[in-house]
Amino acid sequence: MRHFALAALLAFGNLSLSLPAVAQNVDASALPDYKRSRLQLYMSPREALEIIGKEPTRTLFLDVRTRAEAMYVGMPTVADALVPYVEHQELMTDWDERRHMYQLEPNSDFIQEAEIRLKEKSLTKADRVILICRSGDRSARAADLLANAGFTRVYSITEGFEGDSAKDGPKAGQRIVNGWKNAGLPWTYKLEKAKMYFPR
Repeated sequence: MRHFALAALLAFGNLSLSLPAVAQNVDASALPDYKRSRLQLYMSPREALEIIGKEPTRTLFLDVRTRAEAMYVGMPTVADALVPYVEHQELMTDWDERRHMYQLEPNSDFIQEAEIRLKEKSLTKADRVILICRSGDRSARAADLLANAGFTRVYSITEGFEGDSAKDGPKAGQRIVNGWKNAGLPWTYKLEKAKMYFPR
């Protein structure tokens, strides 16, 4: 029995010691500029899920996509809240020619909402915050915004929820390369009101 307890303790110790390394498996030098954040803290979807599973009360996991994305594309089941970094205009009257979609505008509630969600978990700006967007660009920008507001451990999931687009082949342009959903990690279309964003 003592041997079993010792083995379990050693295994737990190894898991604990490996936590910092888990968050360093993304090669920052291989990331395109638009996926890089000022803090240079990155995770893959699997790394994020592993850390959230080990330390759920010491981690804030925010989905920073729009409300429409969460509603129509789904959301990680383990996300603490949806806090959009940008949002569509209420009436969607303006068009973004470069991105071929309706214009997005900065969410003026973003920092305040992130701080509220942080306090709900009894965490501080020095605790770990993990952000996910569609493919890793908005989460990097959102991480910069939070860093400017005093957050010190903000990680961006570089593959995002949907992943990167295939460059060639019959599925070119489709988001099938990587990401939370393509990795088969837990997600749902069934949203919880308490996790959703409502303008204040």
